[in-house]
Amino acid sequence: MSLALKKEFKYSLVVPTSMGVRITPVDAQPVQSTNLFRMQATSAETNVASISSYLGLPVKVLTTFVKNSPIAAFIKADLRARNMEYEGPEVPQGDPWGYRHQFNIADSGFGLRGPRVQNDRAGEVGKTLNVKDFDLERIFGQEGVQVVHLSGLIAALSPDTSNFCLEIARYAKKHGTLISFDLNHRATFWKGREKELKEAFTEIVSLSDIVIGNEEDFQLCLGIEGPKAGGENIGGTLDAFKGMILNAHEAFPHVSVFANTLREVVSANEHLWGAIVYENGNWHEAPLRRINVMDRIGGGDGFVGGLLYSILKGMEPEKWVQFAWASGALATTFLTDYAQPADEEVIWSIWKGNARVVR
Repeated sequence: MSLALKKEFKYSLVVPTSMGVRITPVDAQPVQSTNLFRMQATSAETNVASISSYLGLPVKVLTTFVKNSPIAAFIKADLRARNMEYEGPEVPQGDPWGYRHQFNIADSGFGLRGPRVQNDRAGEVGKTLNVKDFDLERIFGQEGVQVVHLSGLIAALSPDTSNFCLEIARYAKKHGTLISFDLNHRATFWKGREKELKEAFTEIVSLSDIVIGNEEDFQLCLGIEGPKAGGENIGGTLDAFKGMILNAHEAFPHVSVFANTLREVVSANEHLWGAIVYENGNWHEAPLRRINVMDRIGGGDGFVGGLLYSILKGMEPEKWVQFAWASGALATTFLTDYAQPADEEVIWSIWKGNARVVR
């Protein structure tokens, strides 16, 4: 097993996604107690890709847009500002009850008041993501992609998107593109579709080179035995997490890298943050450390983004978990759901615990 990156490629990273917007109360207020909100374009998958795009690697987004929508125009402008190319069909809205981009309504919490998130996804245009709308042979065969990152959020969004992710994984495997899969289990997406989705997720994982999840993801998506969910006393149960990953490796021996983030919540603004990576039989750890949190949403995506960037840049495996841990920690210091690193040094300074001024 190895992670052999394509030498000839147009894109370092490709992410299929369903774009939407997040509206957040300013000044860390609860949703019901404010009349002033900040809006940003967002998706878990572009959160991941932002580490690479801000640090100069070529990134492409595969998605769908509502035709002539001002929200779609807002999203496109945001992707361009993040140095991301995008491709996808323009879907007519239809009547006022037709398609739209999802809204994510979320406060960031403060102190002992935890964040609350409400997803408003009725009519979400991303549910129409369909393999027929993309020339996957051109993207993976002619243009070339080093890594494609798939998410369980997209794979479970609709039957069309499940098949879309499966076809992408098959094309990627056929053309020597590495496949990353973040399990990202969401109970509301799985309700009534457990058998169908478990089969789809199992096939995607069987094709994947890199698999990321937490204790709930591995158990609920794949039926892999693991520790009790809840994020308590993680330091004392680390062996259970490692045992879960070994169980996953036994079930999927062709996966080269498994990663698991570790988080204990002290308060909305203080977390214990850590991670483990299992790479070709070797364990790499980022021990739990206290981090200050401005907004926790996107921290896990920042971790995945840092992991993929470090692999794409050819760093030594022991550096992967360090760079990924620090990228996730960096994301929690931004009001956006994604980190916007100025350079690699800002991330390595976080890993080293160096917050001194740079002049």
